[in-house]
Amino acid sequence: MHSFPGIVAVGHINEAIDEGNPLKTLDTLLLPTAKIKNVDPDCAQHYQDVLYHAKSQKLMDSESVSKVLWLDEIQLAVNEANADKDKAKQWVTLVIDVNQCLEKEKPSDILSVLKSSMSNTNDIIPECADRYYHALAKAKEHKSKSVSTEGSWLKLSLQDKYEYYYNIDSKESSWVTPEPYLPKDSWLMAKEIEDTVEKVTTDYVRKKMWSASDDLLLRLQATSAGSLLRKEYEARKSYLYEQEKRVVKIQAFWKGHKQRKAYSRRRQMLIDNTDSIVKIQSWFRMIVARRIYLARLQYFRDHKNEIVKIQSLLRANKARDDYKTLVGSENPPLTVIRKFVHLLDQSNLDFQEELEVARLREEVVTKIRGNQQLEKDLNLMDIKIGLLVKNRITLEDVISHRTKLNKKKGGEMQILNNADNQGIKSLSKERRKTLETYQQLFYLLQTNPLYLAKLIFQMPQNKSTKFMDTVIFTLYNYASNQREEYLLLKLFKTALEEEIKSKVDQVQDIVTGNPTVIKMVVSFNRGARGQNTLRQLLAPVVKEILDDKSLAINTSPVEVYKAWVNQLETQTGEASKLPYDVTTEQALTYPEVKNKLEASIENLRRVTDRVLNSIISSLDLLPYGLRYIAKVLKNSIHEKFPDATEDELLKIVGNLLYYRYMNPAIVAPDGFDIIDMTAGGQINPDQRRNLGSVAKVLQHAASNKLFEGENEHLSSMNNYLSETYQEFRKYFKEACNVPEPEEKFNMDKYTDVVTVSKPVIYISIEEIISTHSLLLEHQDAIAPDKQDLLNELLESLGEVPTVESFLGEGAVDPNDPNRANTLNQLSKIEISLYLTSKYDLGDGEAIDGQSLMIKTKKLIIDVIRNQPGNTLTEILETPATTQQETDHAKDMVSRAIIDSQAPEEMKHSQSMVEDAQLPLEQKKRKIQRNLRTLEQTGHVSSKNKYQDILNEIAKDIRNQRIHRKLRKAELAKLQQTLKALNEKAAFYEEQINYYDTYIKTCLDNLKRRNSRRSIKLDGKGEPKGAKRSKPVRYTAAKLHEKGVLLGIDDLQTNQFKNVTFDIVSTEDVGIFDVRSKFLGVEMEKVQLNIQDLLQMQYEGVAVMKMFDKVKVNVNLLIYLLNKKFYGK
Repeated sequence: MHSFPGIVAVGHINEAIDEGNPLKTLDTLLLPTAKIKNVDPDCAQHYQDVLYHAKSQKLMDSESVSKVLWLDEIQLAVNEANADKDKAKQWVTLVIDVNQCLEKEKPSDILSVLKSSMSNTNDIIPECADRYYHALAKAKEHKSKSVSTEGSWLKLSLQDKYEYYYNIDSKESSWVTPEPYLPKDSWLMAKEIEDTVEKVTTDYVRKKMWSASDDLLLRLQATSAGSLLRKEYEARKSYLYEQEKRVVKIQAFWKGHKQRKAYSRRRQMLIDNTDSIVKIQSWFRMIVARRIYLARLQYFRDHKNEIVKIQSLLRANKARDDYKTLVGSENPPLTVIRKFVHLLDQSNLDFQEELEVARLREEVVTKIRGNQQLEKDLNLMDIKIGLLVKNRITLEDVISHRTKLNKKKGGEMQILNNADNQGIKSLSKERRKTLETYQQLFYLLQTNPLYLAKLIFQMPQNKSTKFMDTVIFTLYNYASNQREEYLLLKLFKTALEEEIKSKVDQVQDIVTGNPTVIKMVVSFNRGARGQNTLRQLLAPVVKEILDDKSLAINTSPVEVYKAWVNQLETQTGEASKLPYDVTTEQALTYPEVKNKLEASIENLRRVTDRVLNSIISSLDLLPYGLRYIAKVLKNSIHEKFPDATEDELLKIVGNLLYYRYMNPAIVAPDGFDIIDMTAGGQINPDQRRNLGSVAKVLQHAASNKLFEGENEHLSSMNNYLSETYQEFRKYFKEACNVPEPEEKFNMDKYTDVVTVSKPVIYISIEEIISTHSLLLEHQDAIAPDKQDLLNELLESLGEVPTVESFLGEGAVDPNDPNRANTLNQLSKIEISLYLTSKYDLGDGEAIDGQSLMIKTKKLIIDVIRNQPGNTLTEILETPATTQQETDHAKDMVSRAIIDSQAPEEMKHSQSMVEDAQLPLEQKKRKIQRNLRTLEQTGHVSSKNKYQDILNEIAKDIRNQRIHRKLRKAELAKLQQTLKALNEKAAFYEEQINYYDTYIKTCLDNLKRRNSRRSIKLDGKGEPKGAKRSKPVRYTAAKLHEKGVLLGIDDLQTNQFKNVTFDIVSTEDVGIFDVRSKFLGVEMEKVQLNIQDLLQMQYEGVAVMKMFDKVKVNVNLLIYLLNKKFYGK
């Protein structure tokens, strides 16, 4: 029984069939209630035709009760239509495959085509493959003769009722006649193919029936004509069995006769045509060979892409094996080295990247110095604004400083270079020699850390700190590239080992003291290069703490108690009866305080965990230099104190990595640029206390110090501290697990000789003079050996030069009243020094074995490029051919063109350029001379055919790739650093604008309040023609009575009445002239700057001298000037 929804679906389907709309019929078939299976939307038309035919047949059946198709009848019709579709596709495949096989003339494929597409594969007999092909080809050829025009449509008839159309080009199919319709008349259709195949099979079976074996008969019987042929076969076989003897005799006679006749005829024919046979055989062999060759050639052409890929794979494998040999072999052969020497060539991209690195490095160093100076000026501005609050009369000085700051911000801080016509870089022999000596001096200081390490400890600590922050970091370009970071780390290592050796008496001295080198290392890693690391390490978690407005951590019981009392009074509006002043023990007796304290401790533990996890999981972000110094510190302490335990050593490492490096940044993230603060913005006290509490817990954990004594109320966290210490311990131990700088940066003491560009530093004249002066002052301690190279360079330089000698004569007007101030400003000018070694390569000079080896390597590389050979001795002993000399000359011309495009600082020395221009034979003779010299010094040996120098060349090739990789990494790092520096400069500019607004406000207020003097926005006072204030006169006795004057050298107190002082305000705001008179005779004059007096007051200087003999009280002098001149 059909369900009601099914009956409805039957009605819809029958209505759609009657309307003759295939799409509607398809929609009804797809109704869920119909539950018709296997409906294919592409067969909509055929479903309509089949269903319509089925319904017509049912209507014509007089015995049928129902005149509609029911669901089971509809499903049968759909299945029939799907079977038609499958049959049509099978026929299409048969037609296309067979006809394409015939067109391509591939008889060998006809059997597989027929077997894969025929409905009855039993009709296909493998032995008839050729017959099938020829019969089908003949039928197709006959059919094609009558075709004039044809399209691409195939037409197949199914059940003699339905037509199926297929386009062989577009692969379209249709159950209705397509428009336009052009049939493919030249092709054989399915029916024609099947009939032809059946006919060939029948003929073959009939022919083979008489001589067939039982197996073959079984196979033949399975064919369509098998039954009829079987009857004929049985009747014929019965007759032949009856006449068997006669048949055998006749057959034997006839076969013998035919065989003898054929043999005689064949033999005679061969005898008569021996020459022709030989010729035919040769032609046939030639044709076969040619056919094989052409087939092979065509095969290669057809698989050209695959062959190219195989060849490239083989070449890549060979190159990879060669490179593995170059990298992994202890003694790589010359044949392998020759394949990779081209990697040592410098391309235009190398030059461009080197220039970009140099430019970015210069910009980074300049930006760092600019930001440092800007920060100092901003700090000074803070002080001056503070002083302004106390003494509003000095606003003009603040405005003057602001103007100077704005000039720097506007671009006047760029590096000035007065080297074109005068100064140290002018084109004169004497100045050039001085410049080169300074370049050699700073190269020596940079590459030999022992000098600077000794110098640091010869100076007082306050002086050495300034020296380190300016000159040393400038000398190493703030470690802006791999080489300078390597050298700076070597300095840190040497200085730290020296300090531990000479100044550390106990293990704890490193923790309790303030070691100079540790302070320098931390300062450097918190600078521009390390600042980004601190931001990545701490910024996310610190920002979470600051943004959590509900977080309130207070672990002081007394403060928690007072806050609770205030809350009670606020809620009740009445004074609390609880005491206001309590001790820690008393506060802890209140349950409310205990509860609040426990909540704070829980919050503290939770927040501390977040910070700890951020630190522990970010070990890779920790600067390599800081980790390496931690390793040096641990090893040096252990070397001096071998009895120190592992825990003691790791606590010292933790003191460096956490307490000195990270802890201050957690406590004051705004002071270390960990978070972004807007101008005038600040962290509130609650946030500061939260961060301080976290830092305190982490500090205790890092040093494995438990809460005891006054922190006894926090003892519940002691287990947490112990667990955290174990985490820190693993962290500190892993932090020390870093490679040596030589391995990390792939550097050694000869790296500079093979580097393309010379090292360059950007240093101010003031810093050069300061360094020169310090070296002379401590020369005996730094270089006690008179033959030391440092002493030679200092002797060559002579006395410490002046700023003018650097700038050149005429740089400053000798009559300029502000000459000293101008010279002070000009001393800040930076110049670039291209550092070079004192002993460079050059003919006629004494050169060491390593330098000679480098020079020889370059000659060998030139030779092995153009002359083949398996060993170096073979190449050197074999004369070069004319062609090899010509090729070598062309290579050298090409190299000269490339070298001419290189920047000046990246060009080779003159001696190397001259060597490169030598002919091939002369280069080989020079190589042989150099090798003999190197063998005497022990660098190479002829016994192993000079394999040592080949190993050095292989090492250079490997290092060149690493150098390029490091250079790209350095470019990215410099760009990242420069971005961070620009952001910091933008923040400083925002601060400057903030200060500007504040100063202008003060200026407006001063204008309104002070009617005595006019102060203009540009910071100037009244015009020079304005009337000056009247002088204020005091006797020394009066000033002594007021306490301003404390005494006068060589003058008794009773003589003070004969000395008078006239104080007059000058045209410049804040500047006063003081004249002294004795018995009415003017003796001396001195000028006072109110800003200098305020600065002395700020620094705590109570007494100063005027006229080199008059002692005055600074505070009372400021009070007097304010009272008399500004009405304060």
